[in-house]
Formats: sequence, C-alpha cells, structure tokens
Amino acid sequence: MCKEGAVMLKGNMLIAHGGGPTPVINSSLLGAVREAKLHGEIETIYGARFGAEGILAGDLIDLGKFADEDLALLAKTPASALGSCRRKLTDADYPAVLECFKKFNIRYFFYNGGNDSMDTCNKIYNLSVETGYELRVIGIPKTIDNDLDVTDHCPGFGSAAKYAAVSALELAQDVSALPIHVVVMEMMGRNAGWITAASALYADLMPCEQLVYLPEVAFDKERFLAAVKEKWAKGRGLLVTISEGIHYADGSPVADSGVVDGFGHKVPGGAAQALSDMIMRETGLKSRSEKPGLLGRVSVALMSEVDQKEAEEAGACAVRSAVAGKTGYMVGFETAREPYASQTILIPLEQVANAEKKFPLEWIGDDGASIRPAFKAYCEPLIGAYDSRFISLR
Repeated sequence: MCKEGAVMLKGNMLIAHGGGPTPVINSSLLGAVREAKLHGEIETIYGARFGAEGILAGDLIDLGKFADEDLALLAKTPASALGSCRRKLTDADYPAVLECFKKFNIRYFFYNGGNDSMDTCNKIYNLSVETGYELRVIGIPKTIDNDLDVTDHCPGFGSAAKYAAVSALELAQDVSALPIHVVVMEMMGRNAGWITAASALYADLMPCEQLVYLPEVAFDKERFLAAVKEKWAKGRGLLVTISEGIHYADGSPVADSGVVDGFGHKVPGGAAQALSDMIMRETGLKSRSEKPGLLGRVSVALMSEVDQKEAEEAGACAVRSAVAGKTGYMVGFETAREPYASQTILIPLEQVANAEKKFPLEWIGDDGASIRPAFKAYCEPLIGAYDSRFISLR
C-alpha cells in the first residue's frame, strides 16, 4: 500500500535519471527543479550523476547553483543532462543507497525512468518504509517506447512518434522518387511496437507502398516475402518499417546481437539489415536498410511541443505531490480526446513496476502489416502540429 507522509517535511531533494534518455527527459528535470524552488521545505536540490551509479557513489550535483536562464536550456537539450545508466540495483546495493540519502539528508527522491526504473523506485520506497527512514518517493515516467502501464501515454513517446512519422513520410518520398529498392527502416522498440506504429501515421499520404511489422505479432517469413512481392508489383516503390525486436513464432529474434544490457534484457540488433538481405536473397529485388536508432530518441529538432509541456508538468507534479505528503506513486496521465486534453494522476508504483504495456492487437490490421485508424486518433494529438503536405511533379 502507498502511504501518505506528514505534510511538513524539511530536507533535501534528489532527482536521478534511469534507462535510455528521451527528447524530453530534461524537460521533466526542468519542471521538477523549478517547482522545488517554490517550496521552502526543500532546502538543497541535488541531481545524481549517471543515475543509480551516482547515488551509489554519492556523486551528486547541487542543481540550485545554476542560474534560471541556464536551467531553461534544459527544455531543448538532447539526451540526459544529468547522465543516465542501466544499472539494476541488487539487494546488496540498497544499504549504500540509504547511506547516501542519510549523508545528504535526502527526504525527497524522484526517479525519472521507465519500467525497470519504476521497479527501482518502488524498492527504494519500500526501503524507506522498512527502515523507518522518512522519505517521499515519486516516480516520473519516461520512455519513448510508451510501454508503462496504467498511464494513457508516457513523456518521450510523442516526440519519438513524431520522429518516426515524419521520417517515414520523408523516406517514402525518396523511395517513390527513385523506386529501385525496397527500403527497410528499423525503429526502436524491443517488445512493444508503439514507435514503429507511428511510422504509419501518414499512411494515407504515402506516395509508395508500406508494410509495418511490430513485435506484438510473430514474424512469418513466407507471408512477409509474399507481401513484399505483391506490394512491389504495384510499381510505386516499397517502404517496410519494422521494430528492432520483431521475432519468429518460437520467440527467436529476427536479428540477435548476442548482447544483454544492464537490466538483463537481450539487446536487439540488425533486424533491418537481416530483412534486406532476406529480400535480396529470396526475391532478387534490390533492398537497403535504414536504422535511425538513437537518433529517434535524441532528436529535439522534431520534438513534440505537447510532449515537452507534458514532460515538464510531470516533473512539477511529482514535486508538488511529494511536498503535499504523497509517496510511493508514479505520475501518470489521464487523457480526453476530441478535443485533446490531459491531466496528471498518481499511480501506485507497485502497479507499474516492471509492468509492460504492449501495442493493442486490435489496432493492427488483419494482414499483420498495417495499422488501423484508431491508433491515429490516439497518437496524432501527442505529436502536435506538423505540415505533412508535399508536392509531386511526376
């Protein structure tokens, strides 16, 4: 059960980043720091360098020493300004975590991350309860994968989705202008295909054919090759967009890097190249692969304004909630559409720790390689305005 702390608690604050950065993770940091400065209960505002690694090492930065105009630059700074990590804390690490909190008199702790980070956040909350150390703990959601449970969506996804949608549409223009290759574009997404699905947001404007493959549907080689031949025969060129984590029915990945990350997850690698090779080998068609990779999560040039504002509000809400006595929660979003409006909510950490929200199967077409309009209605408000009109003189 989540517990409410006493309303008045004086002490220092610590915020840390965990997992892969997003285009707006620094906006959440900005929102948290700005809000913290409004509350006298929070004395010193610390940031941990490189996430959990900084906590274990006691490597903290006094964020209060930075001028407001410098901090404002966080809203347009790529990646993590504090640094992040993929360190999975073990039972042996938690005494060092508690020692760091005691040493720096940390009474407010905010962890900005995804599924695994929310698990860490929940364990730190439980640690505070078990040891009797008075600490307010709130998780700030962050993931381009949009796979945190309960919340309608996650800060970071809107910008990554915009990058995927715009990149796919631009690439489609190139594919149709010189239709000599099947182009396979690989987007991030180990187990959830939200980002890759966004590559089909402008499907009705695509000047070429498109196929879309997500990890939620097992990859069928023969069905894939038949679809490629059918689409290619239409003479408009073909763009195939895939999630890095697509896999066969037996669970084996289409491409396996053989690497395991710090959280114990298999690191996907090379799915686009694997499919391009397959196309050339099995059909005789020319093919080439494209892999934006980290560019899809670092680009602030295509940052969604909606995403940036919501990320900043998530950080501010976390601090307001903790000062008000809340602890053991993650900030989430409750959303209405037509017209779009969102508001922050608090979700018990135990409900989101290690819980993974997959892309809804009902939003995937019967062919397993297209996205239904219902997703567009969900996603388009999150990416904000974009002029997607182009002209062809052909």
